[in-house]
This record gives sequence, structure tokens and C-alpha cells, in this order.
Amino acid sequence: MAVIFIVDDDQAIGEMLSLVLENEGFQTVTCMDGLRAVEMFPTVKPDLILLDVMLPGLDGTEVARRIRETSNVPIIMLTAKSDTTDVVAGLEAGADDYVPKPFKVAELLARIRARFRIARPVAVEESGSSAKDATVNHIERGGIVIDRLEHTATKDGKDLGLTPMEFELLFVLAKAAGEAISRSTLLHDVWGMRAPAIPVW
Repeated sequence: MAVIFIVDDDQAIGEMLSLVLENEGFQTVTCMDGLRAVEMFPTVKPDLILLDVMLPGLDGTEVARRIRETSNVPIIMLTAKSDTTDVVAGLEAGADDYVPKPFKVAELLARIRARFRIARPVAVEESGSSAKDATVNHIERGGIVIDRLEHTATKDGKDLGLTPMEFELLFVLAKAAGEAISRSTLLHDVWGMRAPAIPVW
């Protein structure tokens, strides 16, 4: 069972995220202090971190920087700040993605699943799909090159700058190579299982 480390000084958000994620089959550990999170990290050994930017002790950017010194664990920043400088600082410190507050649980779950698929690509459980098709990680179509392991998508050598969800959607469509894809398949492969669209402030 994958472990998600939730680091947020808002107790209500931490508890809500724990309930939602555990309902989705994840194990969670919560922390409300940046310095304490760094201390707990080696013991928790999470598979992914949800990290708030505004934290007591150490801010989220510094927490990400310190964790990156020893680990490549996926980090998704949760931030009420929309300033580009703050977002860039978090990404440069080592975060893999960021989700602005308020956010919807469905979107956050989709981004979490996207990070897990990138870190550990798994076979898609669709009837009629061969093992070879299910484990494809590199696709080239009409000048577009998609690498799932590196999480890169380029067109004629230029980066497309896709969000995680856009990347997954492009990958699934390119993998189908012009074949029709059902709505249920897209929901499963790109967005994962349905989740309630609960705004979180």
C-alpha cells in the first residue's frame, strides 16, 4: 500500500485529505510543521508527499529542498499563493507539481495518480490489451515524442509544457493510434476512479 505524507498546518485539511486518500486505498501520515516533517521523513518513507507552502518551522520550499538532498520521492506542493515567483521557487527546490488552493479533490487525486504512473508505470487493466501494449512508455506520432518515464512531450523537438493531466490524456490518445476510446477508458486511464468534486480551501 502506497504511503502519502501530508504536510499541512491546517488540521482540517489534513484530516479531510487523510479520509479521502485512505478511502482510495492509500496509507497516510500527517504532519503540521515543516521542521518536524524533515525529521519524520526518514522514518515515514513515503511514496509521495503533499506539501503545503506556508508552514511553521520551515516553509514548504525549504522542506522540499532538504528532502531532495537525499530522495527523489514525488512532491506535490499545495499553495494558496498564485505568484509565479513562489511557484517557480517550489519547483526549483525539487517539487514535481503544484496544486493551487482552493482545489477539487478529483483534480488532486488525478495528479497523485499521474505521479505514481510516472514513477512506476503499471499495466492498464483493459480487456483485450496485451502486456506489450500496456507497458509502452515511449511513443512517436507525427513529430510528437512522448516519454512517460521522463515525463516529457515534445513537438518537433520543442517542449509542449503540458500539465500532468494533459500529459496523461495525450499519452492515452497517442497510444490508441487513432482507435476510438470509450469514455469509461478515459476516466480510468487519465482521471482514475470517480471522486467527489469537493472544493478545498
